[in-house]
Amino acid sequence: MPTSAPSLLAVSGAEIPRYTGITDPRQAPLIGIDSGLPAVPAAQQTPQALRQRFAQPPLWQPEDMLEKRFTDRLPFDAAVLVPIVLREEPTVLLTVRSAGLSTHSGQIAFPGGKRDPQDGSAEVTAVREAHEEVGLTPRNVEVLGRLPVYVTGTAFHITPVVALIQPQPSYFPNPGEVADLFEVPLSFLLNPAHHERHGMQWQGVDREWFAMPYQDGPQQRYIWGATAGMLRNLYRFLSA
Repeated sequence: MPTSAPSLLAVSGAEIPRYTGITDPRQAPLIGIDSGLPAVPAAQQTPQALRQRFAQPPLWQPEDMLEKRFTDRLPFDAAVLVPIVLREEPTVLLTVRSAGLSTHSGQIAFPGGKRDPQDGSAEVTAVREAHEEVGLTPRNVEVLGRLPVYVTGTAFHITPVVALIQPQPSYFPNPGEVADLFEVPLSFLLNPAHHERHGMQWQGVDREWFAMPYQDGPQQRYIWGATAGMLRNLYRFLSA
């Protein structure tokens, strides 16, 4: 472990310390890969199967949804859209947050944000934010349901709203918030052989997180932190 003092590196879902000599969170020790768990069968990833699962949810046990806090600020309610794009092989639409943002800059995330006072529900927040951030047309969104609230170490209480998305010919990302968009096959994310568990000690506290590195052509998309944690709960929900 490095011994130099940390500064904060904003990441999707949480702020993780940046140590001198470590500029990439993937350098944190690998605890394990969950290749011993079964993948969600393809038959359970169809639009109708997804609708049925949310309409009649099973008894299931989510992963730990509470990160260890490292801020004293008041909690913020937020919501994100987990957009499953209805292609021949379903995909999940993800964003790369703009480098200039004050929190979570440069990291992979779902479209979403803080709940406005006028928002009547987490679903309203998630759909509104997806429209504002990436130009996702609300009429193309079919909300299926929610996953458990994820509480980050930075005091965000995030409600993941899962939805089926009709493909659009183009998106219109807000450059002030989104640097890039990409899609990952749903089957990749629902296969625990791609679920890594990493951990390190920071400020005397052991911290762990999931990571799901995805090779997107020549570029590796490093999905981790709260985004990976919520995807892990989607896996648990669909595999129950």
